Amino acid sequence: MSDFYQTGVVSTLHRLGHPNAERLERLESELGRFTRTTPLGLLLPCLYSELDTPAMPAIVAELEKVRYLEEIVIALGQADRAGFERAKEFFAPLPQEKRILWIDGPRIQELFERFQENGINPGPDGKGRSAWLLFGYVIASARCKAVALHDCDILTYGREMLARLCYPVSNPSLGYDYAKGFYARHSDRFHGRVTRLFVSPLVRTLLKIVGYQPYLVFLDSFRYPLAGEFALSVDLARSVRIPGDWGLEVGFLGEVFRNCNVRHICEVDVCERYDHKHQALSGEDPQAGLMRMAVDIAKSLLRTLATEGIVLSQGFLVTLRAAYLRMAQDTVKKYSDDAAINGLVFDRHAESIAIEAFTRAIDIAGRDVLADPIAGSYLPNWNRVTSAIPEMPELLEHAVDEDNR
Repeated sequence: MSDFYQTGVVSTLHRLGHPNAERLERLESELGRFTRTTPLGLLLPCLYSELDTPAMPAIVAELEKVRYLEEIVIALGQADRAGFERAKEFFAPLPQEKRILWIDGPRIQELFERFQENGINPGPDGKGRSAWLLFGYVIASARCKAVALHDCDILTYGREMLARLCYPVSNPSLGYDYAKGFYARHSDRFHGRVTRLFVSPLVRTLLKIVGYQPYLVFLDSFRYPLAGEFALSVDLARSVRIPGDWGLEVGFLGEVFRNCNVRHICEVDVCERYDHKHQALSGEDPQAGLMRMAVDIAKSLLRTLATEGIVLSQGFLVTLRAAYLRMAQDTVKKYSDDAAINGLVFDRHAESIAIEAFTRAIDIAGRDVLADPIAGSYLPNWNRVTSAIPEMPELLEHAVDEDNR
């Protein structure tokens, strides 16, 4: 990003100038010093199928050059025994201390049964549960004081991204407990439809309807609230709940807002440009693609507002749909003009189709929330887990370590 303005309630750490080897060397050198007192880990929620994508080998090649990480923990999903053994070979070149958390392995599956027996719901298979288990493992291993997490489908990955993500939570002079990555998502056109056309207009519409609301102001401060890249202190990881559905990023930000002073939260520009796999809109199917994501995000937003004391009703939802539609249509004009000056492709018809689908997502989410305002898919935080099952951290660490022998 080319500007340096602070426009929200969270600090924005910009990326100014052009990247070069000297700047990266400085960042990594400082991180090496910081990690003497704040050891850093990297958490990777990874599907077995991602080992065969162009992104994952490139990510591993970049991580081979990183020297300041204490450990790397990979949550491997949808893998049988042969897949797990292949994953161990795949990640073997990494020089850091590393562990693969084999989610479908018999040891972890036994722990899932133990969770259920003690009234702890480990949630459905997915990124949320993977992140939850990764938090549990780093808490149990006690080797790190802060961790970063990012997706494994990043096509434009570079190790500067990781260094910039880790810097705010590892530098003791800055004092951040949570850092959210942001970036520009474009090629010959704008990407990030759910952020551009749904989350940002919806949050601003809600602010227009309910007035000043700290949680909404907080969300509106993030340039890319759906970014899957963040870093946080292990102490904060103990306290936050993790959503188990496709509203993961927005729901997690709500937990950070609830558990962390806003002065200790920042967003950081991590790269020049970001690209990963793109999902279909699936506008007619609320159980697939971006439509499912929009429904889950809207549910998370509305239920969080209910916990903040906002009264939800059928009339409120009718107003929300109408006001969102107008706000989103005005947003399309802004992006159209931005694309024109930058010579980007812009399909106004496709953008309008997406907005119409997202409007239906609000309607679907609203009906579900009115039917059950307090339901949700949050997994219990690890403070509650250890209260219910005091020995669980040791059991989880032992299961992972045994699998990796």
